[in-house]
Amino acid sequence: MSTIHTLPLTSQSPPVAFNEPHSLAIRIWHWTFFAVITTSLITVLFGSTLFRTRDNIVTVQQQLQEKGATVNKDQARAVAHAYSDKLWDLHKYIGYVLTGLLLCRIIIEVVQPGEERLRTKIKKAAGFKPSSSADNATKRHVQHYGRVKWTYVIFYVLIVTMALTGLGLAFEDVPVFRAWHRGITKVHQFVQYFIYAFILIHIVGVIRSDMGRHKGLVSGMIHGTGHR
Repeated sequence: MSTIHTLPLTSQSPPVAFNEPHSLAIRIWHWTFFAVITTSLITVLFGSTLFRTRDNIVTVQQQLQEKGATVNKDQARAVAHAYSDKLWDLHKYIGYVLTGLLLCRIIIEVVQPGEERLRTKIKKAAGFKPSSSADNATKRHVQHYGRVKWTYVIFYVLIVTMALTGLGLAFEDVPVFRAWHRGITKVHQFVQYFIYAFILIHIVGVIRSDMGRHKGLVSGMIHGTGHR
């Protein structure tokens, strides 16, 4: 059973700090993961807009007609689809890298110091309970800390779901994945919107916190400020 820490602290002395130490491994992983997932989202954006097959059929026909060649709609679709496939192949390879990063995150979680493990921070967040004498600002601070840590857990669940369904689509020739292709695709597409929302909320929240009460959040993830 986890211990409940009753804290009669004031808002001037917060019971939990958002500016936590980050090991070098976590910092490297964080920014590498950010770069990879951003690249992945860019390929999705391009694949759903500029490289969408049906939107480029007329363009292919027009360009070939200007060069003196005439093709029908099916032929133009084949050309447009070929370029779309190249982009989605890139997306697939990025997905492999993303899956590898998730495995690295599990390893980091196991080998890094106990106080820096995510599960330790979750237990810490669950164990804090301001006493009745604590002011409202302190209570909100503790509650917000707990929500942030649990949000990270939800995010990892979403990313793992995205990676697993992505692998299912990448290896669609495997009979079991072929049979569930439609369902896997729907889950993969559905989960992506929650990931978009989390990334947006995370970026906005970190910037606001860094400019407000919790200064040093961004620099801490870059330089490891406060690392013990």
